[in-house]
Amino acid sequence: MNRRDFVKTGGIILGGAVLPQQLVAAYQSSGLNTGPIKIGIIGCGDRGKGIMHVMKRMPDQFEMVAICDNLDFRLKQARESFPDIKFQAFKDYEKLLELKEIEAVIIATPLNMHYAPAKAALEAGKNVYLEKTMTYNIPEAQKLVKLVANNPKLTLQVGHQYRYTPLYYKVKDMIQSGYLGKITQIDSRWDRNWNWKRPVPDPSLERAINWRMYKEYSGGLPAELLSHQIDFINWAFETHPDTIMGAGGIDNYDDGRETFDNVQLILRYEKAGMIGNFGATCSNAREGYSFSIKGTKGTVDLLMNEGYFYPEKERMEELQIVDGVSGATKLTWKEGKGIPILDEKTKDGTIYALKDFHNSIMNKETPASNVISGATTATCIHLANHSTYNNTIESWKPEYNYG
Repeated sequence: MNRRDFVKTGGIILGGAVLPQQLVAAYQSSGLNTGPIKIGIIGCGDRGKGIMHVMKRMPDQFEMVAICDNLDFRLKQARESFPDIKFQAFKDYEKLLELKEIEAVIIATPLNMHYAPAKAALEAGKNVYLEKTMTYNIPEAQKLVKLVANNPKLTLQVGHQYRYTPLYYKVKDMIQSGYLGKITQIDSRWDRNWNWKRPVPDPSLERAINWRMYKEYSGGLPAELLSHQIDFINWAFETHPDTIMGAGGIDNYDDGRETFDNVQLILRYEKAGMIGNFGATCSNAREGYSFSIKGTKGTVDLLMNEGYFYPEKERMEELQIVDGVSGATKLTWKEGKGIPILDEKTKDGTIYALKDFHNSIMNKETPASNVISGATTATCIHLANHSTYNNTIESWKPEYNYG
């Protein structure tokens, strides 16, 4: 295979800027509404404010008009972060949903509070951008699938951002075109050396602020971190795991937390003939974020915003040959790394995701990260946590096939 074929295979253009049609559509105006969508934000913690900062840079698409949080200091912080915006502020999301001018809401609450405001928003006729993981458990995912089916004119998008970035689109193309050969192994980590706790101004607010540490509110490391990579594999291979096994523990931080600070998941994709290894620790940051997809013809290594291809030995020489027909130069390796999949790092995935949210609402289209895909990944996470906490092996059931 020469360089020209390598570049063309599966629509992959390494180092180029050509995007799949679905991603291109996210940047195009539908012409159905010349004004920005009026937005309410439910949940003003770190993630909620992060989304607000992105939306502020998109004034043609979104106008933030109301905020909601049950903690007074969160509302105060949101106002101080955006002094030029005159928000209406609420502590009760149901009051925010009564505002007729609001067309859509962002829900960035603790995981156990994803379902209730999403349900209420859909029933109030609002479009919903719901942060990942979509729901706290499988029954909530099943109910939300039915709710969206009963409200087909409304958009519900889930915050799995890899489905929107050019880098991950290209890797998906490489997988589906067979360019990596037969893929049998996924090795994925998201590590840190930090206790993952936020400072608490008042001890009575410990569980409200550090909700990720407590089972009542959180799915722990699998939900907050590994769900991104698990969702990408579901999407790129158009599959789901058949068997899920997990192990973990509170192995370093004896601080009263309930969710594990050290986890390892093994997901067996029987139909694909593939094993996915997904791990995270709070006690060592050496690997940080790593994501390797290993096939018989080559490996893709992904960092957060950049990716590299490593051909297997028998293909190495072929990819170093200059194409005599087109005169194209040989594929070059970046210093200390493989062949870049893109010349430049991608932007924050939230930008791409919000552009698609706007496009989906305007054009009445189903977003790439939707209630079906969101329910599938939420089910994976619920089963993974059940396995990890109970030392069980979990199997996929027919009722988890939402599509």
